[in-house]
Amino acid sequence: MTSYGKQKRLLVAVDCIIFGFDGQELKVLLIKRGFEPERGKWSLMGGFVQPDESFEGAAERVLKQLTGLEDIYMEQLYAFSRPDRDPIERTASIAYSALLDINQYHRQQLRHEFHAEWFSLSQVPDLIFDHTEMIDMAKEKLRYKAAIHPILFELLPQKFTIPQLQLLYEGVYETDFDKRNFSRKILSLKLLVKQKDKDKESSKRGAFYYKLDKRRYNANFNSFLNFIAKPHNLK
Repeated sequence: MTSYGKQKRLLVAVDCIIFGFDGQELKVLLIKRGFEPERGKWSLMGGFVQPDESFEGAAERVLKQLTGLEDIYMEQLYAFSRPDRDPIERTASIAYSALLDINQYHRQQLRHEFHAEWFSLSQVPDLIFDHTEMIDMAKEKLRYKAAIHPILFELLPQKFTIPQLQLLYEGVYETDFDKRNFSRKILSLKLLVKQKDKDKESSKRGAFYYKLDKRRYNANFNSFLNFIAKPHNLK
């Protein structure tokens, strides 16, 4: 047997879901699709897997070609394979997701050919095909990971304010927390080390900077899990 000649063709694509935090909001990166169908509509960064590349290699290539971003660590999310997901031809898409600090990548200018643009998660426009479903699934995975790993702290600068931390959690969980309750809860865990200086750009009084005490974080891991696993307690 030298071929599978009786089998029908199935195209394989990749789509990249890139979340980013800019210090104020959690956002997702989108482009305008450059070909039919749905040309000119907002889309995730996607493209077809070539015969000589892996899924991971295809995702890295597509992201760089369409946005200019490179050296981004992406994890495979899910294989979207509904038969009618693409109106032209049967296409399965392997979705990849990433989470990054937007400010760390400001030197990598976004490419303008495809109008790459960061959108707040609360203002995502209508997307092509099943890309909204992809983003929703990626958000759920992000929340799960945030509940078992300190990944959100990695998006913050070395020293940060409690309002900055609150904005990040509100973006991930898409909810509003009461400021006093959030501050009281996070400080009660004794995971943060208060600094002497303040951020005076956000308010007249200023907000003290804090640093994460990684030693205490590891020791109080279970308490931290209970804290972020029940965000409704902070309203």
